[in-house]
Amino acid sequence: MKADIHPEYTSVTVTCSCGNTFETRSTLCSPLSIEVCANCHPFYTGKQKLVDTGGRVQRFRDRYKARIKDSTEQQ
Repeated sequence: MKADIHPEYTSVTVTCSCGNTFETRSTLCSPLSIEVCANCHPFYTGKQKLVDTGGRVQRFRDRYKARIKDSTEQQ
């Protein structure tokens, strides 16, 4: 293995947009800013929202209902 080719592994302070800060180790030299951490991410906080796609399917069917009727009448 070659000597002195690996970056230095140092302590870095990570700051989240929610205000949470913690320290980790990284090859970065400057403080790190992130948008989402475990304290504010919906998966970890239990505030997940379920997206219902059933309404979208019905909207699609309603939109193309006229075209389906026209094509069956022509045949």
